[in-house]
Amino acid sequence: MKKNTMLTLAAMLVFTVTTKIFAADGAAIYSDTCAQCHGDDGKGKTTKGKRLKIRDFSDPKVQDSFTDADAIKAVKEGIKDKDNVILMKAYKNDFSDDEVKAVVAYFRTLKK
Repeated sequence: MKKNTMLTLAAMLVFTVTTKIFAADGAAIYSDTCAQCHGDDGKGKTTKGKRLKIRDFSDPKVQDSFTDADAIKAVKEGIKDKDNVILMKAYKNDFSDDEVKAVVAYFRTLKK
């Protein structure tokens, strides 16, 4: 019985460490990729953010105006204006599904 318990605990430890090592880091991806337009705080007050008229994503009303599925789609497919001008590039070839979900999860933490 003790041997089974020890093996189970060891397996759980390995799983936990492995998961943390390979888990997508949404904050790092956001910082490296998104912050240049959206800003570190999500307010969009960067030079590019102002030019593109990015909404203040730290505002709870703005964050509540779209679902996680909408955000995932925007990250994967990009955003274009009504004239089909690219406002945000598509990242479907740059990030895995887990990485996109991690970025969206981090993005949600910017809500005040």
